[in-house]
Amino acid sequence: MLNRVSRRCFCTAAAAPTTLLPWLFVGLGNPGEKFKGTRHNVGFEMIDAFAESLGISMNKPLCKALFGEGFVGEAPVLLAKPQTYMNLSGESAGPLAAYYKLPLNRVIVFHDDLELPCGVLRLQEKGGHGCHKGLKSVINHFRGNREFARLRIGIGRPPGQMDPKAYLLQKFNATARERIDAALPEGVVALRCILFEGLTGTARWFNQEQKYKYLRSETVLT
Repeated sequence: MLNRVSRRCFCTAAAAPTTLLPWLFVGLGNPGEKFKGTRHNVGFEMIDAFAESLGISMNKPLCKALFGEGFVGEAPVLLAKPQTYMNLSGESAGPLAAYYKLPLNRVIVFHDDLELPCGVLRLQEKGGHGCHKGLKSVINHFRGNREFARLRIGIGRPPGQMDPKAYLLQKFNATARERIDAALPEGVVALRCILFEGLTGTARWFNQEQKYKYLRSETVLT
């Protein structure tokens, strides 16, 4: 899967970006060792994977976030992990977008998604919060504006009658962890492609690649 995605983007990676306006990538999660590796923190993991691929340090405090910045070719990227706890993520994302005077079509929020199978990714150009409290906070601090993109990271549904809140704060088992670890570099490649192909073009082929990666009938591997 990654090889196909990488080849798709490699042919465009040398092209000059159409604008030097930065992109802001915001990964949602909870701060602290207690939450590291939990399902609710895959947004943080995607930011870390992208930062590591570019050698960007995520250690600067800014607008209640751990922040880093760098370039993909000539395209500037801003990376943030809000440290407000998930349900208050907008207290960081809103001021960051305002600080850099960015239109919301230059913002992508990375978050966990119960409605996608574990390890399946999807780029979405806009939408509601889908009862995700982190997204709800971000929308509130964008003054109700939902016109920002998301990278949805599938974690699957909780098994049986398990409380979704408890499920989100659990760590992945070995098999599910393998799926997430495989998905992270695929997400990194797609995010790099957005900087050169644009969001709409990248989403079209990337979502098709991801669509049948795992059977939709599966719930999380427990």
